[in-house]
Amino acid sequence: MVDKPVRPEHVESSSPDLKTELLARLRDTVPEAFGEGKLNLEKLREFAGDSVASGPERFSFSWAGKRDSMALLQNPTRATLLPVVSESVDFEAAQHVFIEGDNLEVLKLLYRSYFGRVRMIYIDPPYNTGSEFIYPDDFSDPLDNYLRLTGQKDGNGDYQSSKIEKSGRIHSNWLSMMYPRLAVARQLLRDDGVIFVSIDDHEVHNLRSLLNEVFGEENFVATVIWQKVFAPKNTARQFSEDHDYVVVYARNAATWTPVLLPRTEEANARYSNPDNDPRGDWTSGDLTARNYYSEGLYEVTSPSGKQFKPTMGTYWRVKKEKFLSLDADRRVWWGENGKNMPRLKRFLKDVKPGIVPQTLWKHEDVGHTQESKKELLECVKYGNTDNVLDSVKPTRLIQRMLTIGTSPENGDIVLDFFAGSSTTGHAVLKQNREDGGRRRYVGVQFPEPLPVPESRLKTLGDVSKERLRSVISRKAEAPQAELDLKDEMPEGFRVFKLAESNLKRWSGIASKDPEAYAQELIKFADPLIPGWESEALIWEVALREGYSLTSRVEKLPAVDGHTFWRVIDSDRDQFFYACLDTSLTLEAVAPLELTGEILLVCRDQALDDTLAANLALQCRLKVI
Repeated sequence: MVDKPVRPEHVESSSPDLKTELLARLRDTVPEAFGEGKLNLEKLREFAGDSVASGPERFSFSWAGKRDSMALLQNPTRATLLPVVSESVDFEAAQHVFIEGDNLEVLKLLYRSYFGRVRMIYIDPPYNTGSEFIYPDDFSDPLDNYLRLTGQKDGNGDYQSSKIEKSGRIHSNWLSMMYPRLAVARQLLRDDGVIFVSIDDHEVHNLRSLLNEVFGEENFVATVIWQKVFAPKNTARQFSEDHDYVVVYARNAATWTPVLLPRTEEANARYSNPDNDPRGDWTSGDLTARNYYSEGLYEVTSPSGKQFKPTMGTYWRVKKEKFLSLDADRRVWWGENGKNMPRLKRFLKDVKPGIVPQTLWKHEDVGHTQESKKELLECVKYGNTDNVLDSVKPTRLIQRMLTIGTSPENGDIVLDFFAGSSTTGHAVLKQNREDGGRRRYVGVQFPEPLPVPESRLKTLGDVSKERLRSVISRKAEAPQAELDLKDEMPEGFRVFKLAESNLKRWSGIASKDPEAYAQELIKFADPLIPGWESEALIWEVALREGYSLTSRVEKLPAVDGHTFWRVIDSDRDQFFYACLDTSLTLEAVAPLELTGEILLVCRDQALDDTLAANLALQCRLKVI
């Protein structure tokens, strides 16, 4: 019997099929619910018991177009991300990433590389203000639509602006745009991750329902009110709108807790030590409450001999024995002369090291809209002030979220897939400088044209990159004495752009003519598109294999005329080798010292059956 030739596995030509991935995780968790390779809903219901809702009498959130938006979510992308070194800052060392492209396609591309790795997401999506927004999702071919809209492909489509008066405020369109993006983004969050979403009054109610749908209503944390202006608008016809919202959901609210905010001098100033207590500064709190407590109606006597009972309708918070114990420990304050209603002493040394976040964020604490525009103009010099964004947020607002939702020292990833002018990136750089943090920014922005394009600033993506460059360069110009350069995280950023795959796309053959079929197969003997470039293809393979965009790509010294590449992802402690030559030998591969755990990627046409079989025994072999 002749052994069947070994054919290595192929590198994936698209992003993961999210439906298949979901079913795989469900099969791993509830194998009883599957039979003959398919999900059996009846068995799943039996397994889940009373927790499965059935029948028409149940709450659900739906809108026109929901089914199509779910299908769009499940549609894999064949796009790739192209590195643009010339627009980056310190590409080799950079730990921050900025991506230009349709954010749904980009999120799908990031799925393998960043699944369960993002600590915090902040987005400021288009508010549904009555204008036709950008991100015109096309179910049939999202990538082709994106390339056409951005002028990368011939066609009649022009750029779309986020402010085209066309369809008015249609909630369904907005929800259909948001749903698949939030659904993919949720998969990128860590178990201890959190998402903050800015929104106004027009869609906050629908956003809450949508986030309940995607994250689960049990993972709702809070709705924050941000005071965005510091003075009323007297020109308002009815009310002056002084606030926006920030809606907060955790990946798992049962275990997520916010990082406490630093205590302020104002908060500490409430503590003093009028009786020179050796335990330090303290403040006093009421010892009574309105909640009925059967053992809270006793009478106490002050040091002056005056007797006190709770006022009518209130009760002591503790039993009499506990009260007497606190008094003996000098934890009850009777006033300077010992004649006042008793109060409980709370010592500064016993309070939490920080302050629990509140849901009202005042402009003096986190900034306002005028401050945000000033910040942007300091970084990006516009020739035309019409290009200033109306909805830009202050960095202090996002720094508050970074303080609550991330840790300085752990290299937390912060994602913003509606990056705008990269306020989030600016805030990450600022916060890292202030607390020595190592947070890493990943921003995604559609290259939307500015209202008045300029020679160097034509799109919103250009504004983002210019702002990041400015913030980085201004630190470099700062006096050395003001900087703490110990173990400093590199501040550069890598630019990537959404692009067509380097792999040809098989669309089938309409003709039944065997000759036509044979000719088409000949075209696919080499699966790479004409004009492909090595580094672009290496990065595409890295993405398909789940490597971070901060991975290091090395071109190794040639061996017997063969060129090898090594891609190292320090974050995930993994690496692979690649050879893109049209031929390969065992002798050329030998210096790599391959083992069964090492991945080697090469072109299919470079292998004959014997070489493929030999390499498959030495390593994990994949072909293009």
